[in-house]
Amino acid sequence: MPLLHISLRAGKPEAYRQAIFDSLYRAMREALDVPEDDQFMIITEHDPSNFRYGNAFDVNRSDDLVYIQITVFDTRTPEQKTALFRRIAALLGDSPGLRPEDVFVVILDAAKENWSVGHGLAQFA
Repeated sequence: MPLLHISLRAGKPEAYRQAIFDSLYRAMREALDVPEDDQFMIITEHDPSNFRYGNAFDVNRSDDLVYIQITVFDTRTPEQKTALFRRIAALLGDSPGLRPEDVFVVILDAAKENWSVGHGLAQFA
């Protein structure tokens, strides 16, 4: 049950944003084996004055940079995470056409007992 927060500069068309959603969902299905229809994703768009980045680690980023923060159960292995990073970059390269330099991903691990997905219940505790 990953939860994704996606941030990008404002101005991209709806089809572009939907392609990001679709590519990320596919990457999670393939690399993390998430269940069908497990799609909890938010895109936040930012004005240029509220969106900053650098070229640290010798990565030449552009204004097309997309920040992706993924919160997952703390049961994911390093191998699964590495596979997910690779798959996300490849699929976002295919659609909507992002350069791998413009894909910035952070995975946050959360214990299962920290999740409530509705009804005020701790479904995974």
